[in-house]
Amino acid sequence: MAELDRQSRYEAALRQLEAVEQAHVLRFYEELSEASRDRLLDQIESVDWPEVARLVESHVRQKPEPHLPETIEPAPWYPYEPGAEQAQTYHAARARGEALLRDGKVAAFTVAGGQGTRLGWDGPKGTFPATPVRGLPLFGCLAEYLQRAEEKFGAPIPWYVMTSPANDRVTRDFFREHEHFGLDPEQIMFFPQGMLPAFDMATGRALLEAKDRLALSPNGHGGSLKALHASGALEDMRRRGIEQISYTQVDNPLVRMVDPLFLGLHNLEAAPMSSKMLPKAHPYEKVGNLCRADGRVTVIEYSDLPAELAEQRDEDGELRFRAGSIAIHAIERSFVEELNRGGELALPFHRAEKKVPHIDLETGEAIKPEQPNAVKLEMFVFDALPLCENSVIYETDRIDEFAPIKNAEGDDSPATSKRIQAERAARWLERHHVTVPRDRDGELEATLELPQRKAIEPEDLAALELPTRIEAGETRLL
Repeated sequence: MAELDRQSRYEAALRQLEAVEQAHVLRFYEELSEASRDRLLDQIESVDWPEVARLVESHVRQKPEPHLPETIEPAPWYPYEPGAEQAQTYHAARARGEALLRDGKVAAFTVAGGQGTRLGWDGPKGTFPATPVRGLPLFGCLAEYLQRAEEKFGAPIPWYVMTSPANDRVTRDFFREHEHFGLDPEQIMFFPQGMLPAFDMATGRALLEAKDRLALSPNGHGGSLKALHASGALEDMRRRGIEQISYTQVDNPLVRMVDPLFLGLHNLEAAPMSSKMLPKAHPYEKVGNLCRADGRVTVIEYSDLPAELAEQRDEDGELRFRAGSIAIHAIERSFVEELNRGGELALPFHRAEKKVPHIDLETGEAIKPEQPNAVKLEMFVFDALPLCENSVIYETDRIDEFAPIKNAEGDDSPATSKRIQAERAARWLERHHVTVPRDRDGELEATLELPQRKAIEPEDLAALELPTRIEAGETRLL
């Protein structure tokens, strides 16, 4: 019976592939074991081949030219510290955000499909030990934030975690092994990101990584919005009464998983999608530029913003285009539903030319190219911003909320992240009159960790028993 079922699956796959001129994917099928045949058929069935055919024509056989908008201006934003004229708005926004959380209208959504390869870590990035004292993994940092937020606002906050086919099982197992970090497992939903084949740049053929495997890659962080729909997560949100989605990435242990002020500003302006920004450190910092382009908020990649704009200064000597996108968004659930209406996500694909190892279709031997040989296609989540009538941008602070772990060394590394985490803890302690050791340059001379299980805002420290001072050279878990 299993063999008959496999044969019918093979025939259906062959018909589908022949219709889009990709039947070579089954070139080695007869040589495969039963398990390998099933693996290949599973992959083939996971791919939208009619969409593949359209993309090969539009993005592989052709090379879309990057298009800059006709008018590009700095986008307005709400500052991190409000001026006197904004105090009332911020007060109202904070109250609105807290009400949304108390009423159970907010869900957390974490994009966690990456592996820790660049960190030299053998596993999902979310399992990487991140904190200065405990070495709590990134997933644990985010879970502790949600625990404290649920206590603070008195309502559950469902957590949707997008994995990848490569790390989905390991991620689920990791959460079980850690007893879901104290969260209710019924409030956590895992689902994998969609994948697309890599295509030979010259022929448009989908590449095979092995005789029984396509050379697949994630369809980009924009694909997360499609995955919300395809996985049933949007329907689950609707059932729970969720109205707002707080979108974050897994690599930042200090990220505010749900920020009442940001959510409130977003909701007060009835914005379908909003963004947090950081002021850029220099004109060519490798972050997207939040701009107003042709009247709509848009992210222009750092490599695409013309130099004359990137270097422009205002009368105070500040960069005019200084709003750097850090992939933190507030999104209306109904907006994501609208983007997916008809089963097709209304976001464009982007072409990237990459070196993709694959096998020779004649010999089955492995080929490791020395030059880009393939096209990978991906969607960017920020491409949804220009589809919004209005969109809020809110400034955050690097020490307060941005300590990403992306690289093994240098910028955005475990070392820099731990320094920022310790510095944030020190600043919060100083606000509560705790003496913290610093050198002549103001650099912290201690290793501190303040668990988010205890405090997600400086005000939370008022309820804790704090030391009167931290000694130089001390390592302290507060």
